[in-house]
Amino acid sequence: MKPKGKKQEELNELKKDLNDAKNMFVTQFQGMTVAQDTELRQKIRGTKSKYRVVKNTLARKAAEGTPAEGMVKSFDGSTAIAYNGSDPVALAKVLTAYAKTNPLFIFKAGMVEGRVVNIADIANIAAMPSKEELIAKLLFLINSPAQRLVVAMNGVARNLAVVLGQAIEKKKFQE
Repeated sequence: MKPKGKKQEELNELKKDLNDAKNMFVTQFQGMTVAQDTELRQKIRGTKSKYRVVKNTLARKAAEGTPAEGMVKSFDGSTAIAYNGSDPVALAKVLTAYAKTNPLFIFKAGMVEGRVVNIADIANIAAMPSKEELIAKLLFLINSPAQRLVVAMNGVARNLAVVLGQAIEKKKFQE
């Protein structure tokens, strides 16, 4: 049994994390091996996210007054939370891919940008392109018209040079 001060410290730490988390997925992990858990934790860390197994009563208390408050009903049974403050897509991709290969890993609830989402929507979120992919596509779209303009302007200059060159060869500029 933990001393009261330690429990309060743990509660405060979890409350701060839940308050900072804009994106969170509540999962059930019952029956996973240590190796499977370690593999999942490494993948989640790769997305700059956190993962922790929580006690349900502690999680319910910590969620009070935070964006995660709408998910307290999902804190029952064996519960783990994965969360971050920046990129819901990367975290959803990792968790969804892991759930496909490990049927014991089950989604209970999800929150994206502070709003609770349906469990069915988690797969749709995971299918979205990452933030980096969206930025690359946007930059391509912005750059594309500029490239076409430069090619067209170069074409006009090249054509003018060819016409002038032919006119000089045919001595069209003689008095």
